[in-house]
Amino acid sequence: MSRPDAPRVQASASAPDLLSRRDAVLVFLAFAFAYFFSALVRAVTATLAPTLTPEFALSARDLGLLAGGYFFGFAATQLPLGNWLDRHGPKKVILAFLLVAVAGCVAFSLATSFPALLAARVLCGVGVSACLMAPLTGFRRWLEPGTQLRANSWMLMTGSFGMLASTLPVQWLVPLFGWRPLFWGLAALIALSMVLIAWRVPHWETAPEAAAAPGGSYEQVWRDPYFRRMTPIGFFTYGGMIAVQTLWAGPWMVRVAGYQPMESAAGLFTINLCMLVTFWTWGMVNPMLARRGITTDRLIAWGTPLSVVALAGIVVAGPAAGPLALALFCVSSTFVSLAQPAVGMAFPTALAGRALSAYNLVIFLGVFVMQWGIGLLVDGFRALGWAEVAAFRGAFTVFLALSAASYAWFLLGSRDNRTQPRPASP
Repeated sequence: MSRPDAPRVQASASAPDLLSRRDAVLVFLAFAFAYFFSALVRAVTATLAPTLTPEFALSARDLGLLAGGYFFGFAATQLPLGNWLDRHGPKKVILAFLLVAVAGCVAFSLATSFPALLAARVLCGVGVSACLMAPLTGFRRWLEPGTQLRANSWMLMTGSFGMLASTLPVQWLVPLFGWRPLFWGLAALIALSMVLIAWRVPHWETAPEAAAAPGGSYEQVWRDPYFRRMTPIGFFTYGGMIAVQTLWAGPWMVRVAGYQPMESAAGLFTINLCMLVTFWTWGMVNPMLARRGITTDRLIAWGTPLSVVALAGIVVAGPAAGPLALALFCVSSTFVSLAQPAVGMAFPTALAGRALSAYNLVIFLGVFVMQWGIGLLVDGFRALGWAEVAAFRGAFTVFLALSAASYAWFLLGSRDNRTQPRPASP
């Protein structure tokens, strides 16, 4: 599938080859096209929840498991994915995975039972699990550090475009065509993204350091103090925010705030539009902040309390907390998104794929646990006789406590000089 005019990059840990501006833009756009549909598939469950719930007789637990199944499949691939990215490069790996994504979308459209729906959802998660890690691994070698931060934020902005498309546009299309044909269309568009990646993304030769790594060990990553310091906020704070954005914001608006499905879709549109603008802004200001010596750790320390306060406000407000309150929580949680590229830049390029994938595993395990966990808590509180609004508020209170504890762990880690971020290794 590769074309001879695709740029060729020698992946060397000692002297990385930077792409020209033109090639960097084209490579970014090719990856971003795939990531757009990855994010759309990720978030579409929130919009389709009112449709799927009666058709498949889903409980809150089932709905959380269905949405979390995507993240379970996503997380299950992250450790081998890191090895494959370091050894084979982003292009080969993402093309292989996207074939699975196409199959997952087709299987979802054909599902006639909850187990089949869940299996297809897991397959979708597996298939798109390289859509962010592949470009971030490439950017680690092809772009300068400040530009890497910008590219990462703008990839997340592209994801917000996908989540935006999963709201009102999907709500408009489903009555016209049904939700099953929608997934056939997604399968075709993901296949088109494969063509663009095969055409524009550089060829890759394995770095000697990656080839010599014994068994692709993750030991150096897991034992790193900085990685361990960032783990709880990635799992609970960032993973929990994605769980709310991609699933529980919709049921909160319908079952707590009393919105109709179309009003809920409009609310999700608002939330994802705010996220899109936020990630675009991060992409603009990150290089400037880096030049001024404002570190990722400092930004996380300043910004994360805002998300804790916003979540507390949602719990206290209950039915009065609508899309603007949920958007404020999601936007303020994006400070933690800066941890992902910071972790990647804290390791040598020969370990970049493994470091990024290991941290992505932390995040998406957190999403899976929080999506399913909130559903379990809602059903559990309901079984104890709580009203539905009280059950949702109770579940979000548990989430709030976990977020606050993870932030405390992050602050405690800053007392150890060993955990300060290292300069990006060549």
